[in-house]
Amino acid sequence: MSRVLVAALVALIITILAGPVFIDFLRRHALGQQIREDGPEHHSSKQGTPTMGGVLIVIAATIAFLTTSARTAPALAIFGTMLACGAVGFLDDYIKLRHQRSLGLPGRYKMLFLIGIAAAVCVAAHHQHLRHSVYVPIVNTNIQLGWGWYVLVFFIIAGAANAVNLTDGIDGLAAGTAVIALFTLTAMAVTVYIRSGAPGHSRIATRLDAAFIGAAVIGAAIGFLWFNAFPAEVFMGDTGSMAMGGAIGAMAVFLKVELLLLLVGGIFVIEALSVMLQVVSFKYWGRRLFLMAPLHHHFEMKAWSETKIMVRFWIVTGILCAAGFALFYKYYREFYPR
Repeated sequence: MSRVLVAALVALIITILAGPVFIDFLRRHALGQQIREDGPEHHSSKQGTPTMGGVLIVIAATIAFLTTSARTAPALAIFGTMLACGAVGFLDDYIKLRHQRSLGLPGRYKMLFLIGIAAAVCVAAHHQHLRHSVYVPIVNTNIQLGWGWYVLVFFIIAGAANAVNLTDGIDGLAAGTAVIALFTLTAMAVTVYIRSGAPGHSRIATRLDAAFIGAAVIGAAIGFLWFNAFPAEVFMGDTGSMAMGGAIGAMAVFLKVELLLLLVGGIFVIEALSVMLQVVSFKYWGRRLFLMAPLHHHFEMKAWSETKIMVRFWIVTGILCAAGFALFYKYYREFYPR
């Protein structure tokens, strides 16, 4: 299990050492953030800040994962989902930079790509013989979904990638909350591996291997935070936010903790819901529920500092993730919950 820590350290060291060179490269090639015109006024000062820092996160995590893990099928599926979602985000960032605007890849094309990624995850899950059911803690029951489980997988992958992307609106917010969520999922994977060593059972190496990709992304994201903390020297862009969202969603699927993602990814769910509620309220009732959506912008409009919003969202994420892990530890007793 010490190799899990090594994976995180390798990614962390790569990101911190390569960060200054990478940021300088982005500056020299004028790869700067395009700020949306309808955003908070003070964000205009961030115009031109180097973006696409997510590329560094993905590269560091890739090196760390491939050099430390056993590369089992579930871990490779999670890794592949991270890369694929990151590629969609990269295309989105590229279009924004090429056309010098805040709008990138059209939503319908982004959704088509995510459908394809979710379909690949479903194929991988089928080959792993994962049950088409969702375990509900507390009431201790499995809900059989049949083919509907594949639809759920799409909502998990697409929802996680887009929700983390929506959360990426102020310095350090998305990276910090994603680290906490990934740490919780990685701890779940390690817990399953430890429990599987009980008398009469053989350890499940695939569960520990899934922790390697989680640890690698955690290390890379923490290293990125070194440069992304307020005031940010670099932004992760859609490349980083969608890659981390894809990793979170895929880990929830292959660890069979789909329902717990509502807690582990709770802050992302809240951010996404704030956007949906804002749209529905304005469309049908002609009024806005929030001063601005996503929710973190609402608090910015209420004159909260970016640092205060970031720290408080981290605290809420920590509380929700602690609740999610507590439920996992108490109710998810199967060593290999298929």
